[in-house]
Amino acid sequence: MKPIAKHAELANGLHLSYAEQGTKQGTPLILLPGIADSWRIFEPLLAELPESVHAFALSQRGHGDSDKPATGYRTRDFVQDMRLFMDALQIPKAIIVGASSGGFSARSFAAMHPERTAGLVLLGSPATLTGRPNLFAELKDPIDPGFVRSFAESVLSRSAPVEALASMIAENLKAPAHVWGETGNGLFEETFPGELAKIQAPTLIVWGDRDTIIPKADQLALAEAIKGSKLIAHPGSGHMLYWEEPALIARDIVAYINDGQLTSEKN
Repeated sequence: MKPIAKHAELANGLHLSYAEQGTKQGTPLILLPGIADSWRIFEPLLAELPESVHAFALSQRGHGDSDKPATGYRTRDFVQDMRLFMDALQIPKAIIVGASSGGFSARSFAAMHPERTAGLVLLGSPATLTGRPNLFAELKDPIDPGFVRSFAESVLSRSAPVEALASMIAENLKAPAHVWGETGNGLFEETFPGELAKIQAPTLIVWGDRDTIIPKADQLALAEAIKGSKLIAHPGSGHMLYWEEPALIARDIVAYINDGQLTSEKN
């Protein structure tokens, strides 16, 4: 089973690139990537998901082959796009999966649109980035491939196959400087806990204990802020665990969908 690449036209005029796979009668699952990544970052994970999961992997505005407007890169803009994306594809309700910084859009969507959120899954997603410097604010076009390679390698916990890393870098380079900078500004402005208490959907938080970006205390704070959430900590996994260990994360997602019987770690 391979994902089919498509484009959706939203009511605001934007065209977003996405991939779709699985039976149309299956559980709708929308995957949101982090900064600079496109839907293709989920290709390894999509390959591990069963056909019973109706998956939609989205390239958010400015990323991948989606439209790249001059403005509109705050979390609220991505949230509005996702609601319009669901409207365009007639998806009444879905499980929202946010990977890395894509978790900010995913959790805000869940808080703002509980009627459209069947569940929330956060994969290596920080509770907050407040106080950290925006490394992308001074980038200029054309983006330096060396910078992108260094950034990509910094978030990995192990050596990646050459072709896979090259594909990631190529997708990252599709985002122009203003997208990196403005998206970064939005991420670093996100408050915590913000509106997390409004989240009603059952929430799964997945983290790897070799994550060099996000410490355990951050994930415990996130789990505490989202009432009733479950935290899974995978020993030996890193920040990009959904890309580096897709079979492991697919099992977590399928278990969450099927019965929610998940191991909780909050100590």
